[in-house]
Amino acid sequence: MNKTVLITGASSGIGEATARYFLQRGWNVSATMRSRSKVGDWSQEKRAICPYLDVTKPETISAAIHETLEHFGQIDVLVNNAGYALMGPLEGVTADRLEHQFQTNVFGLVSTIQTVLPVLRQQGGGTIINVASIGGRLAFPLTSSYHATKWAVEGLSESLRYELRRFGIRVKIIEPGGVKTNFINHGTTWATHPDYTKMVDKVKQFSEKINDSLPAPQGVAKTIYRAATDKSGRLRYSPYGEAFLLLHAILPDKLWRYLIENMMLGKIK
Repeated sequence: MNKTVLITGASSGIGEATARYFLQRGWNVSATMRSRSKVGDWSQEKRAICPYLDVTKPETISAAIHETLEHFGQIDVLVNNAGYALMGPLEGVTADRLEHQFQTNVFGLVSTIQTVLPVLRQQGGGTIINVASIGGRLAFPLTSSYHATKWAVEGLSESLRYELRRFGIRVKIIEPGGVKTNFINHGTTWATHPDYTKMVDKVKQFSEKINDSLPAPQGVAKTIYRAATDKSGRLRYSPYGEAFLLLHAILPDKLWRYLIENMMLGKIK
């Protein structure tokens, strides 16, 4: 029997690339998403289904998991990929927007895990893969809200692996560096504040400038597949992020801070 993966946020970017790659490797793919309006022909393959799933609506999580089990009979791997970035100065972030950031990136991920865990335990094992970011290990300017959610995913995942090991369930974290997707243009929401306008403009210019030079998401998809099939106890995988994590680890904080500020902010008068 072919193995089955359920992926959240699979309509574009890393999620879509991951769905395509698992299909190429012969897996059954439940590519869940909020909208099918931009889904390509790959979704029509007989080993693919595209259930509706909005991680902020628990009833859709249950329905998507039920549909996947009805169609394929099992779930071997869960890939928690759905998410977006709330950027901008913390002083300009409203309580509602911060709550929605956590509802999507953290609480929705938790709800999906909690809903699928009885299935994995009953099956006698499986793998949970949480897509975090190098932004869960280090931080950049004007990204405090987003970083807070990714650091939460890191801590949650590292603790969860101890809880689930006895059930034969592995937990993996994917920490991508910068990837060329529509994330910067369409997966990012900006908070504003008049006293931070120049800083916001600098970071936006930097983000837009580097986007076209970033690697494609297919490399991350391959790493997710490697994590899904890795039977070891390895927790973290960092496609395109190793260099940043290494520099952050070995450079003095003063030098690291200088490099980041010079690169992303320049001189703001």
